[in-house]
Amino acid sequence: MNLIIDKPQALAAEARIVALPTGLMELKVDAGPFRLDDLIGFAARANAKRGFLFLSKVLGKHWPVAPWVMRNIHGALAAQVPADLPGPVAFIAMAETAIGLGQGVFEAYIQANPAKAALFLHTSRYHVGDTQIIEFQEAHSHAPRQFLHMPTDEALRNLLLSARSLVLVDDEASTGNTFLNLTAACRVLNPAIERVHLAVITNFMGQTANDALSRRFAIEVTTGAALSGEYTFTAGQLQQPTAAAQLFEAHADRGASASFGRLGLDRPLSVPIELAGRLCASILPGERALVLGTGEFMHMAFQLGCGLEEHGIDVVVQATTRSPILQWGAVGHAMCFPDNYGEGVENYLYNVAPDQYDHVFICHETPPNAALHQLADAVGGRLFHFSSENKIEEIPVR
Repeated sequence: MNLIIDKPQALAAEARIVALPTGLMELKVDAGPFRLDDLIGFAARANAKRGFLFLSKVLGKHWPVAPWVMRNIHGALAAQVPADLPGPVAFIAMAETAIGLGQGVFEAYIQANPAKAALFLHTSRYHVGDTQIIEFQEAHSHAPRQFLHMPTDEALRNLLLSARSLVLVDDEASTGNTFLNLTAACRVLNPAIERVHLAVITNFMGQTANDALSRRFAIEVTTGAALSGEYTFTAGQLQQPTAAAQLFEAHADRGASASFGRLGLDRPLSVPIELAGRLCASILPGERALVLGTGEFMHMAFQLGCGLEEHGIDVVVQATTRSPILQWGAVGHAMCFPDNYGEGVENYLYNVAPDQYDHVFICHETPPNAALHQLADAVGGRLFHFSSENKIEEIPVR
C-alpha cells in the first residue's frame, strides 16, 4: 500500500458505481492525496436503516492494518486541525469504530502542539459505574444510543467544561447528524464552545452539505478528511440483523474500564514496551502477527502493534465489532461469537481466516470470561487482560 500524505500533488477525481446486495452506490471522489482503493472498500450491512458501509482499510477495525499506516492517517488528520482553534480543545472519538482513530489523532495533535491544553474522551455504549453521562443518538446505527461520560478527575472535568473548541473524530461522515447531536449535547453542558472541527477519514457529505454545516450547527464548523466527495445510495433489499444490537442496563457492570479514555485523558497512552519485548521472543523470522482489539478496546492493541513493529515484526492490527456486515465485497471472511462485555449482543470478526497468522494476540479490558476463551479458540490466539497501560496479565487459554 502506497499512502501519500506528505506530497503536494493531488490524485485525480473519480466516479464509481457499485452494485451491493442491498442497493446501488454511486460515489464521486474529489481530487486529493489518497487513492480511493487505498483507503476504503465497499461492504453491505445487515441494517435496515443503512445498507452500506465504507469499509476503511486504514482504521484497524474491520480490515487488518499495519501500525505505521494507521500512524500516517492519525498524523494526516491531526495536521488538518486548524491552528487557530481556541483552547482548551476537547477531542471526542465516536464509539465504537473510531475510538482508536480518535486517540491516535489526539496523540498526534498533542505531540505537534505540546503547549496547547487538550482533552481526549471517547463515547461509549457502556456505563462506567455511576459516573454522570450525556446521552445522544447515532440515528442510522443499529445500536443508536451513545454515552459520553463526565470526567471524574477535577482537572480533566475542568478541561471539558472550559473547552472552547471540539474536535469530533469518526471514520466517515455522510450526513453530519451524529456530530450535530453530540455538539448540541456538549453545548448544553458547556455553552462556551465556539468552534467545531470534524476529523474523518472519508467525508462524503458533499460540498453543499459541507457549506451548510456552520448554519446547521449554529457555530463555526470546519472539516478535515483524507478523502472527500459525495454519494447517493438507492436502497434495494435491506436486511435486518438477526439479533439485538444493543441492550443498555444503567447499573450493569460490563467491565468497561475507566482507564483508557472514557473518563478523559490529557496525555498519550504508552506503548507496552515490556510486553512487546517478551512477545517478540516467541516470534520467529518470517512469521506474521495479528494484534486484535476487542469491541471498544482498540487503542492499546494499536500501541502493542507499534511496539512489535519497532522490533521489526510483520504485524497488523484490527478489532472485533458489534456491527453485522454481510460476507461480500470488502468482507472476505466473517466470524461470529459471544460478546465479551456480557451485553448479550453478537460480536463479529472480519477478514481473518483460520491459520492466516502465526500469532494472534488478543487485547481486552473486560475480565476473562467464556466469550474471550471462545474467541481465542476460534483464532488460535493468546489473551492479554489490560487492567492499565502497564498492568497486563496473560490469561491461560489451554
